Amino acid sequence: MDIGSRLASLREQRGWTQEQTSQSLGISRAALSHYEKNRREPDTDTLAKFADIYQVSIDYLVGRTDNPDSTLDADVRDFAGSIELSDQEILEKFAFSIDGSPLTTEESKMFIAFIRANRSMK
Repeated sequence: MDIGSRLASLREQRGWTQEQTSQSLGISRAALSHYEKNRREPDTDTLAKFADIYQVSIDYLVGRTDNPDSTLDADVRDFAGSIELSDQEILEKFAFSIDGSPLTTEESKMFIAFIRANRSMK
C-alpha cells in the first residue's frame, strides 16, 4: 500500500473528512487531497503531523512496516532522551540486550541514536 492510500485509509477509519483533517494538520484541503492521491508527498514536518494525529509511526506511513502500532512507548522515549552518548559509564551500567545477546557499546550507541532520530521525526 502506498503512502497516499495509507493516509486516506487512516482518515476514513476515523470517520474524518478531508476538511477536518486538513484543519487539524494546518494544511489546505487541496494539499491533503494531493497527498492522499499520491500527486505530492508530504515533507518531513507534515509526515510527523500525520503520524501524530493518526497515532502511527512514520515507518508505517511510508510503508516500511505493516504494523501501525510500532510507535515508541513514552517510557522508552524518556529513557533514551536522558542518556548521553558521551557518558561511557551509563552505557556500561545498562545491560542492553536483544534476543538475549548483550549489545556492544557501539551497538548501544546506535540504538540510542536510532531512538533519538525516531523521536525527532515526531
